Amino acid sequence: MTHARVSIQTQDFDLSEEVARLRALDKRVGAVCSFVGTVRDRNGDADPSVQSMELEHYPGMTEKSIEAMIDEAHKRFDIFGARVVHRVGLLQPLDQIVLVAVTSAHRGESFKACEFLMDYLKTQAPFWKKETTPDGAHWVDARVSDDAALLRWGISGGNAA
Repeated sequence: MTHARVSIQTQDFDLSEEVARLRALDKRVGAVCSFVGTVRDRNGDADPSVQSMELEHYPGMTEKSIEAMIDEAHKRFDIFGARVVHRVGLLQPLDQIVLVAVTSAHRGESFKACEFLMDYLKTQAPFWKKETTPDGAHWVDARVSDDAALLRWGISGGNAA
C-alpha cells in the first residue's frame, strides 16, 4: 500500500485519517508525532484582527520542494515515514492550514523530524500568504524568528526582510 507523502489541496484534512494511513504503512511504527497549524485571528499582539488568509503556491514546484524536505528529514533522523498536507486558497480563522506527521520506532526521532519539517516548511516551501484585516489585504513577509528556527538545524534561510 502506498500513500503520497505530500498533498497540496484546498479541502480540509482529517488528522485521525491521515495518521491512520501513515501508521498502516509500516508495522515497525512505535511513535507518531504530528503538528497541525491553524489560521490565527491575528498575526501579532498589536496587529489588527485577521479576517481571512489566502495561500498561493506554484503547482509542481511546491510539491517537489516539500518532497526534498522529507528526503532531508529521512537523512537526518531515524524515521519510517512522513506526511505533509498543506492547504491553499481562502482560509478563515481556526481553519487548519498544515499537517506534518512523522512515524518512527521511538518518540524522540519523530519529535525532532516533525519540528525540523515544520521549520523547513515555514521558510523554504514556496507558498505566498495574503492576510485580510480591517486595514485591507497585504502579503505576509517572512519572519526573522522563522529563519532563526531553521538555522538551528544548520540551514540558512535568509528569507526575512
